[in-house]
Amino acid sequence: MKAQSSRRRCAIYTRKSTEEGLDQNFNSLDAQREACGAYILSQTHEGWEPTGEHYDDGGYSGGSTDRPGLRQLLEDVEAGKIDIIVVYKVDRLTRSLADFARIVDVLDKHGASFVSVTQAFNTTNSMGRLTLNVLLSFAQFEREVTGERIRDKIAASKARGMWTGGTVPLGYEVRDRKLIIVPAEADKVRHIFGRYLALGSVYALQAELAADGILTKSRVLKDGRNYGDKNFSRGALYQMLRNRIYRGEITHRGNIYPGEHDEIVDAETFALVSYRLDGNRVEHKHAAYAEHPSLFAGIVWDSYGRRLTPNHANKAGVRYRYYVSSKDKQRLDLPIVRVPAGDFENLLILQLQRHGGVSWDGPRPTRELVLATIRKVTVYRDHVAIEFNGADEPVSIPATLVRCSGEKRIATALEHYAHPRHDAALIKLVVRSHQARKALAEPANLSLDAAASSMSVSTPYFCSLLRLAHLAPDITTAILDGRQPAHLNRQFLARINNLPIDWQGQREMLGFA
Repeated sequence: MKAQSSRRRCAIYTRKSTEEGLDQNFNSLDAQREACGAYILSQTHEGWEPTGEHYDDGGYSGGSTDRPGLRQLLEDVEAGKIDIIVVYKVDRLTRSLADFARIVDVLDKHGASFVSVTQAFNTTNSMGRLTLNVLLSFAQFEREVTGERIRDKIAASKARGMWTGGTVPLGYEVRDRKLIIVPAEADKVRHIFGRYLALGSVYALQAELAADGILTKSRVLKDGRNYGDKNFSRGALYQMLRNRIYRGEITHRGNIYPGEHDEIVDAETFALVSYRLDGNRVEHKHAAYAEHPSLFAGIVWDSYGRRLTPNHANKAGVRYRYYVSSKDKQRLDLPIVRVPAGDFENLLILQLQRHGGVSWDGPRPTRELVLATIRKVTVYRDHVAIEFNGADEPVSIPATLVRCSGEKRIATALEHYAHPRHDAALIKLVVRSHQARKALAEPANLSLDAAASSMSVSTPYFCSLLRLAHLAPDITTAILDGRQPAHLNRQFLARINNLPIDWQGQREMLGFA
């Protein structure tokens, strides 16, 4: 219910960008609140009265609306608890013109207004809005210019090798705004770099450091709380091993400058660690040590020019692997291409034998052999193009992606696959259908219900199984051999309730014709 015009509920909002001085008995927020309260008192004849609630944001920038006090204030406006928002200055509410427009929109929608004590503007009239927009434009300009000045100063300081602040790395402390080596911590850093070179794995390094009781740097926060003295996480170790501060250098936006501080790790050790990290990163990216490595990772592309990278999903304890197109930030409207890895690799392995002229021991080639033979694979809507090293023209294999019962498969001629595509669930369904026909022939089963009960299935499902028992012999053989079409799986076959009696009709319906 809207408040009567004789009574105007006023909420005071205060803000300060930094936490400096907030611990004083009378701070900036108190001063703002006192001035706003006095202004509300001067408007008592207009029916103004304070709500009594405190909406304060100490230590929050005006460049963002992500402030707890402001969020609560706007929620109370939307709830109809506030008629007027009173602030000391307009930039206390926001320094962004876009944010201000959104706030005013909320106020207008709920019949509330906004007043600045020192500038005496009211957003209920057009002139007040115009003046406020001009002021906020300058406030936003001031904020952006200040930000640019700070960024330029930081860039110039780093170019001179100066420490400009942040989390102090293990091995150093800050004195007179400079990084100074802490000998005991420096020895710990050198030990970590040396053990990584010996172990060759951040996972193994993390486990060894935890077992040896080697912990992170102990820190004391501004509020007196202790932080650190914990086991190293893998992320922290990766960051440490990449940190060029240990080389006595300062980095900024991809540039490297000689630092004013001394190095802890020598150039040769740091270079060896970086080389090892880069090598492990490539092997991990291409899943070289995975249980089912993605053999063709890094050389597969879609027709839009995006690389297909390995991905997987786990459903009911089963791991399904895919090659999925990477996101293109410049073309977000492009469709995502997702290729089932099993069928895709099966298809490519046969082409590797036929057109690559190579052979290998075992069921799958090595990744080194793949990269030495195939330059690029491109997945199109209706075919796959394979470019072999040393060949002028790519090999084109007709193939399309089809969806079958929520699962994507590659539809292509069976002779393009290196290995049969055995479907255990589909084979089990065919076997069960013949078991159903045998159960019906048993003398003890005098009815369909009795036969179904003997197999512990429902009568309707038993009838479905009986229909599948009369599949053409060549269709049954193809399923057992793993030579069925891509779209034919257990769900597809089990849901067919109009299967033709004649075998040719079955072949046409199921895709064998």
